[in-house]
Amino acid sequence: MHVIDSHTGGQPTRVIVDGGPDLGTGTLAERKLRFGERFDDYRMKAVLEPKCSDAMVGALLCPPTLPDGDCCAGVIFFNNSGYLDMCGHGTIGLMVTLGYLDKIGLGKHLLETTVGIVETELLSSNTVSVENVASYCLKKDVTIDVDGLGPVAGNVAWGGNWFFLVEQAPIPLNRSNIRALSEAATEIRRALVQQSITGVDGAEIDHIEFFETPEDGPADSRNFVLCPGLAYDRSPCGTGTSAKIACLAESGKLAPAEEWTQESIIGSRFRGVYRRDDAGRIIPTITGEAHIYSDTQLIFQTGDPFMHGIG
Repeated sequence: MHVIDSHTGGQPTRVIVDGGPDLGTGTLAERKLRFGERFDDYRMKAVLEPKCSDAMVGALLCPPTLPDGDCCAGVIFFNNSGYLDMCGHGTIGLMVTLGYLDKIGLGKHLLETTVGIVETELLSSNTVSVENVASYCLKKDVTIDVDGLGPVAGNVAWGGNWFFLVEQAPIPLNRSNIRALSEAATEIRRALVQQSITGVDGAEIDHIEFFETPEDGPADSRNFVLCPGLAYDRSPCGTGTSAKIACLAESGKLAPAEEWTQESIIGSRFRGVYRRDDAGRIIPTITGEAHIYSDTQLIFQTGDPFMHGIG
């Protein structure tokens, strides 16, 4: 399996260039379902330990499904626990990878994802802007009771994935607290399920995001994001930043075209702005940097007891 590895603000992306499963025809959503039902061993072989860490997000390159040929590629994102609808840092890493492979040049390119088409722009060999899917705040000021934390208030928002956004982090957002933050976010996620707090149509809220205001530096906010596989996001999280921008816009705290700088817990940054489309929906654009660090072949030897990863 030929893969290209990059990191976006510290968060890794593994793009399967060759040797992935043949998912046949149909929409990307149908192919994603087929991927999980019939070819999940490819996901496990690509991103589970011992081949990489829990932080890795995979991206399977697919032929786009739309007949007009406007999209440069299609993509299905996945991680250590399953499949993602959209991934902001992964999209940035993917577009830098396509540039590295000379499949695209500088400029704007459409990318087909399982939740719709996103417009990207390769600004340099390492810098990408992603105009994400329409994002919105579904529920404001939701208070839940969390074991060990007590009442916790947050917003439920969509930015390509479902998020519960907690404005006041339960403990300071620094690296020494990553384990404690992960444990707190896990308890919040459990409480959301127990108290039947969901996204649209009962969708699980599988991303938890904490915020605080940095004491110094150029960022407007620092965040901590716990991903579905219980690994924290090293980047500021593209879909999480989109969800944050949607909440700020809908509360009147951020104007269209006004820039928002989101910093991750390790100090990497995304710049975000938004516009409103003809229907009045919030369309965020996230800009960040990715760097290639590996161009390699994964080898699957007969007799390897952990060929399919450590489950």
